[in-house]
Amino acid sequence: MIRIATRRSPLAKWQANHVSQLLRDREPGLEVRLHELVTRGDKILEVPLADVGGKGLFVKEIEDALLNRDAEVAVHSMKDLPAVLAPGLVLAAVPQREDPRDALCSPRWKTLAALPKGARVGTSSLRRSAQLKALRPDLQMEMVRGNVETRLRKASEGLDAVVLAYAGLRRLGLAEHATYVFPPEEMLPAVAQGALALEARADDAPTLARLAALEDPDTRVRIEAERGFLARIEGGCQVPIAGHATLAGGKVTIRALVASLDGARVIRGERTGAYAEARAMGESLADELLSRGADQILRETEGKAPGLAAPKRG
Repeated sequence: MIRIATRRSPLAKWQANHVSQLLRDREPGLEVRLHELVTRGDKILEVPLADVGGKGLFVKEIEDALLNRDAEVAVHSMKDLPAVLAPGLVLAAVPQREDPRDALCSPRWKTLAALPKGARVGTSSLRRSAQLKALRPDLQMEMVRGNVETRLRKASEGLDAVVLAYAGLRRLGLAEHATYVFPPEEMLPAVAQGALALEARADDAPTLARLAALEDPDTRVRIEAERGFLARIEGGCQVPIAGHATLAGGKVTIRALVASLDGARVIRGERTGAYAEARAMGESLADELLSRGADQILRETEGKAPGLAAPKRG
């Protein structure tokens, strides 16, 4: 039997069930159970993640289940996974990635260009907020947390639009709510957005062997470049950071940025190289951006209020 540790949100359970099906497709008759947990990040919904510790809030309880041997596998949204894993755990497999782009959901206005001046846009992401402000300084950004369905509802209950990961909408069968999908050239995705992380104990050889069959080599190369950038830049949810890698012609290209909270300063860079150099390229690109002023943005941004207004009530 394999036990999969997962959060209880509809999207998290979809992801865990997807991995369960992949395992059972390869090993018919295998018993797979979900070990559902509520993380600290799931409990704190009224404030931005940046105020309470960032993305690691969604993984600690899940990783503890592995370390305590209450589960053999943890399934995460890769973008929630900190750059450094808990001791004793490994990123055992990276399945094929879903579309990593961001999506605008606006039943009335449909596109970013169509939003009226001063439109209220909901997001929980400083990365999205900063890039939206760079594109449209007039927009009013408001913090929106909760599961995908809750955030979609906000677009019809007072806000003019919300911005979500297109991957989550597709996985939940809600892609029709995406009225505009941002090209990466316009809004660079989060590091590892759309990818799943299958985590396991480093000493659990049978589980590692099972999960290895679910590995997608192309996705792993892209993730290595993006997470190399993240690890070197030492950023999290508290700083607007983006990184997106693509493959073409036997080469990997990573594009990345670091932005100020208000989107007034955006430092961008790009590197291309061999697959084997993916992680080193991400690290090197981080060093370049830091040398060009990203280090100053990071110093100024860390510890500051995230700049997302709390949603208005009534």
